[in-house]
Amino acid sequence: MSEVVKITEAAALQIKDMMKQNEEEGSFLRVAVKGGGCSGLSYGMGFVQDAEEGDLQFEQHGIKVVVDKEDASILNGTVIDFKQSMMGGGFTIENPNAIATCGCGSSFKTATNVGTPEEC
Repeated sequence: MSEVVKITEAAALQIKDMMKQNEEEGSFLRVAVKGGGCSGLSYGMGFVQDAEEGDLQFEQHGIKVVVDKEDASILNGTVIDFKQSMMGGGFTIENPNAIATCGCGSSFKTATNVGTPEEC
């Protein structure tokens, strides 16, 4: 389970651009799961300077990625992409472990973890 999530080339280009704009080159991209959202769990992504003890580390398309071991089973097989449309662009997350998602697309639950649902 060394590469828990897959980052597409389109997402990697966008992430690298964001790193450059925010002077975060060389940082790690942390992909995480937290409680909340309409379905109980929600995704988080952000830049961090250092990995923490208990993190899984891997690199894709020149981006160093960290995922907490506790989140790994929930995220295993997840694909992060960036889609551009006439209305703008944004990241999409496809998680094969999600059994239910919210209409907003950023909240989900799995068969083994329902999280802590909140009202939308």
